[in-house]
Amino acid sequence: MSDATGPIVTADGVPLKRKLAQAMFRSRARAFGLALPLLAFIIVAFIIPILTLLYRGVHDPRFAQFMPRTTAIIQKWDTKSPVTEEMAAALVADMVVARKERTIGQVATRVNRELPGTRSLFTSTARKAKKMKPPYLEALIKKDRKWGDNATWQAIKITAKTYTPAYLLQAVDLKYNADGSITRQPERYRIYLKLLIRTMRISLIVTLATLVLGYPVAYLLSTLPVRTSNMLLILVLLPFWTSLLVRTTSWIAILQSEGVLNNLFVLFGITTDQQRFSMIYNETGVLIAMTHILLPFMILPLYSVMKTIPPSYVRAAKSMGARPATAFWRVYFPQSVPGIGAGALLVFILAIGYYITPALVGGEDGQMISNMIDFHMRKSLNWNLAAALGAVLLVVVLFFFWLYDRLVGIDNMKLG
Repeated sequence: MSDATGPIVTADGVPLKRKLAQAMFRSRARAFGLALPLLAFIIVAFIIPILTLLYRGVHDPRFAQFMPRTTAIIQKWDTKSPVTEEMAAALVADMVVARKERTIGQVATRVNRELPGTRSLFTSTARKAKKMKPPYLEALIKKDRKWGDNATWQAIKITAKTYTPAYLLQAVDLKYNADGSITRQPERYRIYLKLLIRTMRISLIVTLATLVLGYPVAYLLSTLPVRTSNMLLILVLLPFWTSLLVRTTSWIAILQSEGVLNNLFVLFGITTDQQRFSMIYNETGVLIAMTHILLPFMILPLYSVMKTIPPSYVRAAKSMGARPATAFWRVYFPQSVPGIGAGALLVFILAIGYYITPALVGGEDGQMISNMIDFHMRKSLNWNLAAALGAVLLVVVLFFFWLYDRLVGIDNMKLG
């Protein structure tokens, strides 16, 4: 030990403050070492794919990579002046190489995404490019008059950018022009904002529906004896033991015009056999099926929070003269708000990214933005637009998460 005026030291003469700091460092290092495998897994399996997806939404080097001469020349063009012989010569030279290296298809696909109908223009011209002689612009126009149209070269200038906002703007029904201006897409191409609004509307309705249906169930489970509530809880968990695909397709049998529900309506006289309800391949079918599938995700957070609320609080309120309804709303309900917040946030985030259920029971009116992402990933192979749509969806989710934090507070969210 040191004297009264000096620092406190340990038995081996090391200051106590330094010894405590070393002990804390070793403790944190051990904790970090234990969490390191999980952290590495999250980075590799979750963070890196998301960052790659976001990056692909603004990065498309195909044209610049396979058509380098044209890319270098066209960047100097002001998009308004007539097409020059130098631009035409660079294009023909690049086409000869691209056809030889069999990359002209990727180039044509990229330009076609900016100006539909140009894929065949590129592929057919590339077949004749090797035989073309100067003046090249005249030869190109002789092959197809579209080469004399500035719109074709404007599309080429847009695609020549390695980093482009075109995909992100297209994901919100905007168009990036060759001169750098931004305009709205033509009416027939404005589909993504409508899908995004429909997705948010369906997600909010499903969240409210699961809350209305799940709150009484969770309340009942939390107030019943443990033995009874555990048995009923198994019924809530039972859907998790059944395939999502099976649960979704079962709703097709229930909701179709000749299905179980319509047969019951006819039996009880709610409708006639000739006027059966259409409850499938539309938004109604999506709402019913998604509410059923996501209901357990609302019940479980509510139940876990309600189980921690002492029943004595409500009894105390009643003993002081409060009516049962008043005791519930003034005492019990505020304490269950963290469970409502956790369940609502969980259901909403799951609902906004759903695509299997809308794909099977939604039809044209029940499709969500995730179905369009799936379409571009698997069928159109426009991965850049799919990445841009995914980025927009991520921003929407983060906005609602921020809004929830501002209104409720993320610190108030509890899972029990």
